[in-house]
Amino acid sequence: MAFLAWLSASAVGQWVSGSTWAYPGLLFVHTLGLGVLVGLNSAVGLRLLGFAPRIPVAAMEPLFPYMWAGFWLNAVSGSVLFIADAPKKAANPSFLIKLVLIACAVVVMRALKRHAFLNPLNPPEVTNRTKMLAAMSLALWAGAITAGRLMAYTQALR
Repeated sequence: MAFLAWLSASAVGQWVSGSTWAYPGLLFVHTLGLGVLVGLNSAVGLRLLGFAPRIPVAAMEPLFPYMWAGFWLNAVSGSVLFIADAPKKAANPSFLIKLVLIACAVVVMRALKRHAFLNPLNPPEVTNRTKMLAAMSLALWAGAITAGRLMAYTQALR
């Protein structure tokens, strides 16, 4: 906890918590990254589950670099937001659940890309395993978003 208190008292922590525009600006960037990551992931997942059958599954593969860009935008902005109030956020059960769900979602996203777009010379395969990974991906990102939103309420209960 001493390290977390030091982190919040650092120049970055003071800037984020003390500035009129830093926290809302970072929150905007975090939301933007989330929209890119989860929006595109949802498009891929829903397509693999059979929605929008006129869109070729192969057309979904180029979306992965954009998903990763959204992820890294979220990782950086989320880390800076964490620094602003590290002790409270680290003690918040919703925050810890959010981190676990994000880690699982990233693992599933990587597995989905490997499994669905296995061979660049062959068309993508939509197997039962691919569909299961797509459904898991959708559920994990929905859970991470929900846990993130619940952080404000679970923190207030403590």
